[in-house]
Amino acid sequence: MSQSQYLKMLERELQKLNKIIDHKIIRGEDYLKEARDHKLILRKIRYNTRKSFFSRVFSNFSKLSFRFQF
Repeated sequence: MSQSQYLKMLERELQKLNKIIDHKIIRGEDYLKEARDHKLILRKIRYNTRKSFFSRVFSNFSKLSFRFQF
């Protein structure tokens, strides 16, 4: 499974969980298990989409240098 497929699968699972949580909130039910799973999926998504420190620094530097060119 490629990384993009994995991320799409995680996004679908996140959407399903959001629907379940919304329904439970409306009905006044406890959603502790779903909230825990939601947090875990978000952590997985962030881990797989994070940038390295140097790519962030370079990206920010290039934006600043572009802004000050005449």
